[in-house]
Parts: sequence; structure tokens; C-alpha cells
Amino acid sequence: MTSSPSTPLALIKQHPVAAFVVIAVGLSWTGQILSILLLGNILPGILAELLILLGTAILVTGAADGRPAVRELFRRAFRWRVGPAWYVVAVLALPVLTALIAAATGTFHPPTNGWPSLTGDYLLNTLIIGALLGNIWEELAWTGVVQHRLMDRHGPVIAALLTAVPFALIHLPFAFAERGFTATPWTDVALSWAVLFLFAPFFRLLMGTAYVGTGYSLLIVGLLHASFNASGSTKLDVFDGEWQQIAAVIVLLGIVAAATASRTLRARPAAA
Repeated sequence: MTSSPSTPLALIKQHPVAAFVVIAVGLSWTGQILSILLLGNILPGILAELLILLGTAILVTGAADGRPAVRELFRRAFRWRVGPAWYVVAVLALPVLTALIAAATGTFHPPTNGWPSLTGDYLLNTLIIGALLGNIWEELAWTGVVQHRLMDRHGPVIAALLTAVPFALIHLPFAFAERGFTATPWTDVALSWAVLFLFAPFFRLLMGTAYVGTGYSLLIVGLLHASFNASGSTKLDVFDGEWQQIAAVIVLLGIVAAATASRTLRARPAAA
């Protein structure tokens, strides 16, 4: 028995990306806002967001393409057979570039508790707290569902730019995370949102480049996302400021894009 064209599942099948955005962003906003209002802490809302993203990814993929597509989506989350260089890029490139940029701009300082402690904390935040418990599943949704489907229709660059919009939207409540809705100045909110929307396209381009370059490994994409989160000044205690981490993403995007283009050119057969 086929679904009526007006049923929710039929609408999801017809418009999977739009359905994902409406469901995931709407429910995540609700969770984050209630978490800030009722608990004074956005963390429960972030945890709810991860579950919402994963659940919506499964719902949309299953409705649009069936159970085999859901299984393939999870296989990509555990696709570990990629070139060793990708693991180096995913785990080490961003903290190293962030520290180098800090050193070059005079904002670097030695870690307060020493390098062994910093290294252990970074690896814990990246591999376990970040990737395993959160970012692999977050990217299963954003890269594996939204960006992948848009790539099929528009190519990798346009797909990244389009994905950046809902990716930024879902993070809007983060501007109120520290001081709540009443104590956060709107000038701070406007600046936070402006940086978010300007940075999101670069971030999604980097995630998409890693995704395509690894043959659709969401594991590597999740590690790279977790590495970015763990390279912020509140966790990577070697610099003052908040912009160095963003600059590192843009530099890494340029390096990875150049390496990918060079490899593509070398792989082309020579003209007769």
C-alpha cells in the first residue's frame, strides 16, 4: 500500500533535505532554548540536539530511500580504511595550525599545566568526548544526509554553501549560552551570529572536502569536527583569543583543497 502524497512520510520522501532542516532545527532550537530558560545551562540542549540530529537523519534516510540506505549511512560512520595521512589531518592539523598562527601573531603562550597534560586533555576531548560521543553522529546528519544529498544535485562547493545555512541556524542559541537571554547584550549576539554565518561556509567546505577525499568516511569527518572543537582557546590552552582557531580552518581548507587538486591533476592521463 503506497502512502498518500500528502502524508508526512510522503512529504519527507519528496523533500528530504527540507524535511530534515525543518524537523532538526525546529526541535533543536526548542531543546536549546528550554535548556537555557529552565536550567540556565545549554549543555542538556546540546545533548538533545545530537539525539535529534541522529533521529532525524535516520527518519529522513529511511523514508526517502529505505532501510538499506540507513545501513549504508552507518557504514560510512565506521569507514576507517582511508589513507593514514587523513588521520593525521583529522586529529593533528587544526591544533598544530592554531598554535602556529598564535605563535606568528604573538598570541601564543605555554600551556599552564604543561604539554603532557595538554596533549592528554586534547586527545580525550577529540577522540572520546568529541568524536565518539558526539561529532561523528552530528556529521552523520549534516554531511551524510544533508550535504551528501545536495552534492548529488549541485556538486560539492554549492552543497557546502547550502548546508552552511541550516548548520549556522541550528547554532544560533549558542550566543546566549554563557549569560542567558536577558543578560546577553544584543551587540554581542549580532557579532556572534555574524561570525557564525561568515565562518560556516568555510567549515562546511572543509568537511565536504574531507568527506569526498576519504571516499565518504564520516569517521574522518567526525574526527575533524571534534578536533576543531578541541582546538578552541578554552580547551587548547596555548593562545589568547578566539579567531586563531577559525583562521586555522581556512588555512587547512586551502592546503587540503590544493593537495586534492594536485592529486587529481596527476591522476589525469597525459595528452597524446
